[in-house]
Amino acid sequence: MLKRILSLLLIAFILSACTRDTRETVTFSTWGSVTEVKILKKVISDFEKENPDIKINFLHIPQNYFQKIHLLFASNTSPDVLFVNNLYLPIYADKLEDLSGIVNKDEFYKEGIQALSVGGKLLAIPRDISEFVIYYNKDFVTREPKTFSELDSFIKKFGTKKRFGISYERDLFYAEPYILTMGKEEGIKYYKSLEGRYAPSPADAGSLTQAQMFLDKKLVFYISGRWMYPKLCESADFSFGIIPFRGKVYSDASGWAISKNTKHKTSAEKFVKYISSENSIKYFASTGLIVPSRKNVDFSDSKAFLEGLQNSVIRIPDKNYGKNRDLFNKKMFN
Repeated sequence: MLKRILSLLLIAFILSACTRDTRETVTFSTWGSVTEVKILKKVISDFEKENPDIKINFLHIPQNYFQKIHLLFASNTSPDVLFVNNLYLPIYADKLEDLSGIVNKDEFYKEGIQALSVGGKLLAIPRDISEFVIYYNKDFVTREPKTFSELDSFIKKFGTKKRFGISYERDLFYAEPYILTMGKEEGIKYYKSLEGRYAPSPADAGSLTQAQMFLDKKLVFYISGRWMYPKLCESADFSFGIIPFRGKVYSDASGWAISKNTKHKTSAEKFVKYISSENSIKYFASTGLIVPSRKNVDFSDSKAFLEGLQNSVIRIPDKNYGKNRDLFNKKMFN
């Protein structure tokens, strides 16, 4: 009887050993909508098929992303690979690997490389270049505004509790196009004058996001980036157009970084090379999610984004951006 029990335990142990996942695990963190996550999971799945010895532990943080990343770094449990943008990249500059040697920088647009470099080191491989554009509902706008003055006139044709002219966030990030276009004092004054009149106040929006208000036809113009394009295509039951912001905007970038704390550097580099490869960037671009960072990936169908980039200002990373943004928001919008 004892021999039989020992034999069964041995068989169970052998079976367990055979089924145990022996792959090297690389944790990858990102934010993103449901649509974006779906797109990412396909790329991850394709990578795992090509690299059966590596498993990607997908860590999706949809809200308060950088606050949570900060806590993970503080507790020495940072992801191996993390998606970052140039707004917050400098805060983690001393915690990230220099990736200058794992890609050919000349294959990428200079805006993306400059935005994700700190002190001459490339700290993230660019996925996309982004800038604000304006989505508009073609049911209410039959002629595209060509100048900021015309845009202002269009916005002010609307302004009722039923429908507002343009989207609005109490955040420096969304005020910046007006500040760059009109100057600091005038831009801030103009932006604040929109709230509650031609743009919804927080009370007007209630629990709705600005994107949902646009989809519900409560906004005529909606300021956002390329990242919203797949969602709008999927959900809008009306025809919409896209124009560049009729003024100046910042060009920003997002990409993939590797933590210095990683114990899986070789596998992490392999994953970053794959997800930033020409084929992967082509796939991201084909979904409408991004304006691609690679020069040889076509996005000529995105006329508004191309035009906007030509009139953009490259944002150079500044480690105090987050702090200054919080101070501005507290002072201007409280």
